Amino acid sequence: MGKLLAGNAPLRGRSGLDLLVRPLDHRLAAEFWGIADPRLALMVHAIVGGTPAYRREFARGDSPADMADFDDWVVRTVLNPETPLFREARYLLAEEPDLRDTTLYLSVLGAVADGNATRGGMAGYLERKATDIAHPINVLEDAGLLRRDADVFRENRPTYRIAEPLIAFYHAIMRPVWDQLERPGSANRVWQASRRRFVSNVLGPHFEQVCRDWALHHAEHDLFGGLPARVGHGTVHDPATRTGHEIDVAVIGVADHGKAPLLAIGEAEWNDTMGAAHIDRLRHIRDLITRAGRYDTSQTKLICFGGAGFNDKARQAATSSSELHLVGLPALYGRN
Repeated sequence: MGKLLAGNAPLRGRSGLDLLVRPLDHRLAAEFWGIADPRLALMVHAIVGGTPAYRREFARGDSPADMADFDDWVVRTVLNPETPLFREARYLLAEEPDLRDTTLYLSVLGAVADGNATRGGMAGYLERKATDIAHPINVLEDAGLLRRDADVFRENRPTYRIAEPLIAFYHAIMRPVWDQLERPGSANRVWQASRRRFVSNVLGPHFEQVCRDWALHHAEHDLFGGLPARVGHGTVHDPATRTGHEIDVAVIGVADHGKAPLLAIGEAEWNDTMGAAHIDRLRHIRDLITRAGRYDTSQTKLICFGGAGFNDKARQAATSSSELHLVGLPALYGRN
């Protein structure tokens, strides 16, 4: 539909409304699915994302009643070959007109879903040259299935992630055992064997992305002391130990004069209770960024995003320090 108004199309310049319909974000999706529990809402969002049609038409109106029902819901709805949702991820690729030979495109998405987020990582995983996968990556980006994220500390080293949660779930969980899933009655056994992979390859990265989205679109501006211009992630080099420290959330402000302000850096942990060690790590990384000299870190806040909550030491540190903030699941969903 977008091509109707593009380039030399006959309707170019004749439109009276240009309305881009985006998927629901994590908050709207929770409301649309009728899920009040933030933890359950995020787990469902990590699978079906924010596409409204998946709620009624594809999932046949079935949503998990509570956390105890989540596993059963995955088995009876997402991994059930009798539901329309079961094959939707495969159909999404087939519907793209620019994806003629889908085998290579599927392999690229599978490489990303398996944790190979750089071009070099994808090429090594597929045993191909980086130049061989340049075109598939560009096509997947244009189709909105793959998203390029620049490292805010090393912009010449971008990473890629799958933009549609259902496709990420399909490649991480369903595609490797597709033959088993197509046989009725196998879903429960497959899911029990796949839950750890779901947490590490799907849920963890999705939680990090939701935290970045929250920082950009939902966080109060006074939390950061300025308006975010962009929110990303990156790797900070430590010359002393010759290692890299990954930052899950980096909030960059508007550069009025000189260096752009680094408003905040944050770490996101889905399953681990966050404590003093996480805070010390963030302080150390902020010192490294300060010494690198690229950003103004004079007002940089430290944020811990805890999917499993925070221990007493972390809460005491946040109470006694104005630079440290703890953000749990209720806050991500505006329920704190």
